[in-house]
Order: sequence, then structure tokens, then C-alpha cells
Amino acid sequence: MKFLFVYGTLKRGSANHGQMAGQRFVAEARTIPGYRLFDVGGYPGLVVWPADREGVTGEIWLVSPAALLRLDRFEGVSEGLYRRETVALAGPPEDKPIEGYVYARSVEGLRPVGDTWRA
Repeated sequence: MKFLFVYGTLKRGSANHGQMAGQRFVAEARTIPGYRLFDVGGYPGLVVWPADREGVTGEIWLVSPAALLRLDRFEGVSEGLYRRETVALAGPPEDKPIEGYVYARSVEGLRPVGDTWRA
């Protein structure tokens, strides 16, 4: 089992939350400052953004290895759309590495959407 930070359409009540079926919600969370969300076409892309002072809101989930592989496919990791990498959170569990999907393409020309994805 692995902790995963989700911040967009995988969150509870969002369009693609069904992808999280069978996994365990742990807590609401926020990244440390230094991340920003962009609208990449009806869903958000999280990017490292040093000028950010707020961080990004999301949720922590405990996911199985099989679910993680399925989510990697869903998020387009092998196509270079997202990378799954460690994301620094502002609160507990600081002692556990938490990964999230970071947008892997350019955000030039994309609209920033603040610290919370609402769709």
C-alpha cells in the first residue's frame, strides 16, 4: 500500500472519483507553498511553481499496488502527460513519502486555477 495525494478529478465527489474505488481515504491535505494548478483541458495539472505562496489543496489516499498501476495508466504516465513523484505536504503525515501526479508538459498559455480544483 502506498500513500497518494490527489488534487483534481480523482477527489471525492469529482468526475473521475470512481477510479479510486476500493481504496482508502486518509485525510484532506495541502501541499507546502511552491505548487500551482493549471487547467489543462477540463482537468488540472499540478506543477512545481517556486513563486507560489499558498500550496494546493487535495486528499491523501492509501492505494494498493494494482490500483496505482491502473491510476498510472489513467493519468497517462507512460505517454508523458504526468509523472508520479513525491509531493511535499504542509501537515501530517510529514514522516511518510507522499506521491502525486505532477503535470509533465509545458503550462505556457494555460490558465492558472488557484489552489483548489473545482469542476
